[in-house]
Amino acid sequence: MLYWLLYQKLYPFFHPFRIFRYLTFRTAFASGTALLIALFIGPYVIQKLREFQIGQYIREDGPQSHLKKSGTPTMGGVLIAIAILLPTVLWSDLTDPFVWICVFSTLAFGAIGFADDYIKVIKKRNLGLTARAKLAYQALAAAAVAIALVVMQQFRLFSTQLTVPFIKSWQPDLLWHLWPSTIPHLGFLMFLPFVAFVIFVLMGSSNAVNLTDGLDGLAIGCTIISAGALAVLTYLSGHLVFADYLELQRMPMVGELTIFCGSMVGASIGFLWYNAHPAEIFMGDVGSLALGGAIGTVAIVVRQELLLPFIGGIFILEAISVMLQVGSYKLRKKRIFKMAPLHHHFEQLGWHESKVIIRFWIGALVFALFALTTLKLR
Repeated sequence: MLYWLLYQKLYPFFHPFRIFRYLTFRTAFASGTALLIALFIGPYVIQKLREFQIGQYIREDGPQSHLKKSGTPTMGGVLIAIAILLPTVLWSDLTDPFVWICVFSTLAFGAIGFADDYIKVIKKRNLGLTARAKLAYQALAAAAVAIALVVMQQFRLFSTQLTVPFIKSWQPDLLWHLWPSTIPHLGFLMFLPFVAFVIFVLMGSSNAVNLTDGLDGLAIGCTIISAGALAVLTYLSGHLVFADYLELQRMPMVGELTIFCGSMVGASIGFLWYNAHPAEIFMGDVGSLALGGAIGTVAIVVRQELLLPFIGGIFILEAISVMLQVGSYKLRKKRIFKMAPLHHHFEQLGWHESKVIIRFWIGALVFALFALTTLKLR
């Protein structure tokens, strides 16, 4: 909106506004705007959540030290969403369809989390939507994102080819080319592998962030690091010189997502101000699902889905720990970890909550830096 006003409309009359054409400048302004929004409206949101008695319910089988957190305002993800989306709309080029795809994904997954949190608050329990309902809604939202990208592919604005880490020459296409052209009414089937892949990535990323959100500042700190890494990837993918030098799939319109990622970084830092231990507010599912959906969608758009295990390394480890724990108990009636997700295991080993958080942040930073090094190590 401001990009349209200050650059496209007012630049011919006031040439210093030319600076707003530069992506890096607008990204910095978007990050700062998101940070200020989160910092200034944070106390108001916390106060209102307390007035509405929207507090967190703590699982009784979890670490006993967490029981004192019961009643802490939750659903703070609403604050995160506002602080991400408003600067994105203000500072990005709104004619870019990929911006709106990411905005939709954030809102859609956030809405699922909102419904889950709302049920928890109304029924005063730690369980919201059923697992089957939550997964079904997530799959529906992810399918909508996939269909939007398929439309972009038809206009040659998007590629369904994967970028494989460490390998330059092999870029497999996720289209299914087995259907003969003589059956045109079945042509949509060629996109099924791509749609299924997008659903898998978005459901995985959103639930991974959700599982990580169990300690004060843990998930949001890892999000800052992941969003920062994605900001670098989106900028490089949209830049003619850098994309050519690193042999990335060059997609000029993807560059605007740098502003979206910058907003995510700023909003997350602002939320961390109130979510740092001891937390004054929790993000809830509305925040964790929205952030996971946003991270997964950006990775898909820039064709770096296979780097997600490194960009969001801690998120993936947390999700894997839960799957291993559940699978081991069902098959062997034995547990691998003292408690899942993984951060609770280290708490049970005697690590203080703050130590777990900081060490996991360090791990997330190492993973993200490694992900960026793979751009050249191919």
